[in-house]
Amino acid sequence: MTIKYIARLRSRRVVQDQLDGCSDKEAVDGGCCWANLPQELLREVLLRIEDSESSWPQRKNVVACAGVCRSWRLIIKEIVKVPELSGKLTFPISVKQPGPKDSLLQCFIKRNRSTHTYYLYLGLTNALTDDGKFLLAARKCRRPTCTDYIISLRSEDMSKGSSTYVGKLRSNFLGTKFTVFDGQPPHAGAKMAKSRSSRLSNLKVSPRVPFGNYPVAHISYELNMLGSRGPRRMQCIMDSIPAASIGPGGVAPTQAEFSLSNMDQIPSIPVFHSKSASTENFLSGPLSSQQKDGALVLRNKAPRWHEQLQCWCLNFHGRVTVASVKNFQLVASPEDGPAGPEHEKIILQFGKVGKDLFTMDYRYPISAFQAFAICLSSFDTKIACE
Repeated sequence: MTIKYIARLRSRRVVQDQLDGCSDKEAVDGGCCWANLPQELLREVLLRIEDSESSWPQRKNVVACAGVCRSWRLIIKEIVKVPELSGKLTFPISVKQPGPKDSLLQCFIKRNRSTHTYYLYLGLTNALTDDGKFLLAARKCRRPTCTDYIISLRSEDMSKGSSTYVGKLRSNFLGTKFTVFDGQPPHAGAKMAKSRSSRLSNLKVSPRVPFGNYPVAHISYELNMLGSRGPRRMQCIMDSIPAASIGPGGVAPTQAEFSLSNMDQIPSIPVFHSKSASTENFLSGPLSSQQKDGALVLRNKAPRWHEQLQCWCLNFHGRVTVASVKNFQLVASPEDGPAGPEHEKIILQFGKVGKDLFTMDYRYPISAFQAFAICLSSFDTKIACE
């Protein structure tokens, strides 16, 4: 019975790789014949599909099930667990949710120098050269006083005005301080960055366009006093993640779905083009005054000097094969308290394996989007650090 339904579903695969492939109105009105299946049978079928299609590319069948109609989508959303619990990335929103607690999720980044673009893929095997499952793309945009990296769900549409816009990374002129912006609120009560001056009002925006600039992380690279002989030192203040999230019983904010602007309720939306006051203060101010109370702070793990090799070394457990100043591992900083076992776990590691190929492995409490943005900061030229 299950195989029969799966075969019929595959022959009818007309949904895209998005969660909202079928309109709610169509499902409610009975326009989708699949919505009439008995709930008990439907749940059993979907449970078996979820269990059997545990990895990509087979996991696209789980996504296809969510796009059949509303009743299928509701059950699939209930069955499929978030990456924190399942260790799997299934729907597009998964890139905005914290990674698994028990292991690093292995990904890799491909760089295109000619187009200034970067592509994030989920690794499908332990090999460093597999094709991978596409997750996110970023495009570098140079400006007179800063650099922006626009991050999108689709590689062919990387603009802030797109419905696939996820967020952005912005640097200061020297490339030593960065701010990560989320396109939607990372948690309830999050505040959008406001402009000090230049503002365009009454600009109509498509209801499909996620809109907003919510600061979720601040990244800082310290001046390298040892010149080219020493590794970079970096610090990441995760504004949207509490420091208590890595402790026993800790919880990190988890976005459940992509939010859409409702133009029927909001007649006009102001668009901010200049930097916010808080962002500008961070990009130009001292690091010591920027830390947010209670926020998780990540610092790079200090490498050790290898006398025989005459270089700085970190153990990437075979995931990094090329020496580079860009390579790093981030762990939680204990700050004012004593260091515990949770401060020894690698939360994010990034390193070079080819001319334009890099591995990116991350875990709870950060998301793929946040990890990708942090890694993009390592690509940027740092005049004062090298």
